[in-house]
Amino acid sequence: MNDLTRNVDVDVAVIGAGQAGLSSAYHLTRAGLDHVVLDHSPRPGGAWQFRWPSLTYGRVHGMHALPGMELTDADPLRPSSQVIGEYFAAYEDRFGLRVQRPVDVSAVREGGDGRLRVETSAGIWSARALINATGTWDRPFWPRYPGQETFRGRQLHTANYPGPQEFAGARVIVVGGGTSAVQHLLEIAEVAAETTWVTRRPPVFRDGSFGEAEGRAAVALVDERVRRGLPPQSVVSVTGLPLNDAVRAGLASGVLDRRPAFERITPAGAVWADGSRVDADVILWATGFRAAVDHLAPLRLREPGGGIRVEGTRAVRDERIHLVGYGPSASTIGANRAGGAAVREIRRQLARERAASPAA
Repeated sequence: MNDLTRNVDVDVAVIGAGQAGLSSAYHLTRAGLDHVVLDHSPRPGGAWQFRWPSLTYGRVHGMHALPGMELTDADPLRPSSQVIGEYFAAYEDRFGLRVQRPVDVSAVREGGDGRLRVETSAGIWSARALINATGTWDRPFWPRYPGQETFRGRQLHTANYPGPQEFAGARVIVVGGGTSAVQHLLEIAEVAAETTWVTRRPPVFRDGSFGEAEGRAAVALVDERVRRGLPPQSVVSVTGLPLNDAVRAGLASGVLDRRPAFERITPAGAVWADGSRVDADVILWATGFRAAVDHLAPLRLREPGGGIRVEGTRAVRDERIHLVGYGPSASTIGANRAGGAAVREIRRQLARERAASPAA
């Protein structure tokens, strides 16, 4: 049972226990810093535990091992939610990362005496620094179109995607230009009566390898936006869609023939500006996610551009706040590196505070 009267002092609070949160907790443990890890999910696995069953581990794009423990001998045919969930659970156990879950963080506020007040469903933690590792899964982005509320069919988001079996015999419009949209289309097309792919911009497919140099260039583009205080862009917006055998087959068959964004939604489907229309039973919004940082709103970290300006991992408006898995560190390998960088910054911050303290 949650103890709503709890009020605990720690050096560092970590919010989220996905790749970014566990990496940060690993480095905090090695540094000997007093910390707590709060996670609102019911079990280990971060956002991976909520992925659809047909996303097998062999189809996962860019999963990187956590620091200090490789993910080995994983069956590529098993659901990624199971493989990565078990891996995260084993990782927490090996390194003694005592994640407290399920704990919902409602707000982070000024707590007085230079500390942060972390308000949760399990009480209050008072921290000198905070690592926010909440990712994006809890904030699916739903675009708004005229007539959307009149659609008589089913609307759902990637966050609620159940796998292809529920679309058998249906006419499906998939909206979105990212990797998830392509994966959804390729498997839904095998069972659906008809599929239509809709994107705001023409998709860009990337042929050939994506090596270290390309990765650095992509990260630099995302980092530049974050430094300007703009919301981070999606990974695909700067890397393009990987052109593999399945995608080539989808292009050849016409499944991945893309249409531009429609003008409005009707009770029966969608209508374009030229008057053309498509009837549909389902609209699947594979339109991405936004950073889940609403609980930080009391600290007023956002810039006029709508994002949180970050240098390295540190929020420019408050050096006590570090965002790991945000912007340039949103990839799994980026989250690992950022976790270590955040802990190094926090150690320096705490050392400065102790040196300035009258009791030091």
